[in-house]
Amino acid sequence: MNSTRTEREAKSNHAPCIWMQTGVVRRKACEIDYQCETCRFDRALGRMARENRALRQQGKVPASRRGKIVFWKDRLRELSTAQQPCLHHMKRRIEFRTCTHDYQCGNCEFDQYFSDQYTVHAVVQPVDVLNIKGFKIPHGYYLHRGHTWVKIEEGSTVRIGLDDFALRLLGPLDRIEAPLLGKELEQDRGDTLLARGSNTARLQSPVSGVVTDINPELREKGNLANNDPYTQGWVMRLHANNLRRDLKNLMIGDQAGTYLDAEINNLYQVIEEEVGPLAADGGYLGDDIYGNLPQTSWQKLTGMFLNP
Repeated sequence: MNSTRTEREAKSNHAPCIWMQTGVVRRKACEIDYQCETCRFDRALGRMARENRALRQQGKVPASRRGKIVFWKDRLRELSTAQQPCLHHMKRRIEFRTCTHDYQCGNCEFDQYFSDQYTVHAVVQPVDVLNIKGFKIPHGYYLHRGHTWVKIEEGSTVRIGLDDFALRLLGPLDRIEAPLLGKELEQDRGDTLLARGSNTARLQSPVSGVVTDINPELREKGNLANNDPYTQGWVMRLHANNLRRDLKNLMIGDQAGTYLDAEINNLYQVIEEEVGPLAADGGYLGDDIYGNLPQTSWQKLTGMFLNP
């Protein structure tokens, strides 16, 4: 028990939640790399803070322990100007820097510059992953039915890639051709080309938006995505047109895990129909499933799993 508490405290100290850093809550570790836009805890505390603020404006005193919850920005505004830390410092991205815009990041030139540089070049670093029968998807990532993932970054900008299932299904790819910069994509439309030898397939976009960045290395070495699907294997970044609407059609958490489990079961059925049980590694499917099936299986696999 003491060991578990020690591990929990160590995690909190390594990546403390913004609400913890400002003293609103006593202990809470961030487990999704400070992607506050996708955090249920952040939304819950924000809702409590709004309710408490409304009560105080009516001259009422919020009751119970939850009545002490205030916005973390309000807590920081109690500090002197020289002590108010930039949000990027609190997210462990830069050394200490003071906030110069009263935590109105949309008006801050430094925030815009840093976000543009950081989100393009920073390595996507999943913290915890769902492991479904050997296939993985990180917590906090949204999953499209065509096996692309979405990671929300700053504002309405998202990073997109192929999930572990799709890349192991197709095996090492020769190239992944993302749409050109400025191209408008639509959710569920196949605008990204995948190629292995003479075989090609179209990858559906998980959200609608305009392409702002692409991973150029994948055009010549598509297998880099196979090596690291959720970090260096990102395919492109989009400025989403209507992210809230599009996210309703995606899956996250347990819902994504349930879907992935069903897809794996469907894959086993396909394998048994084609060649019987596939050689497994430690009870799990290997990293080049298509490579162990007849050449005629490409269209069947891509049609069934990438374009459901």
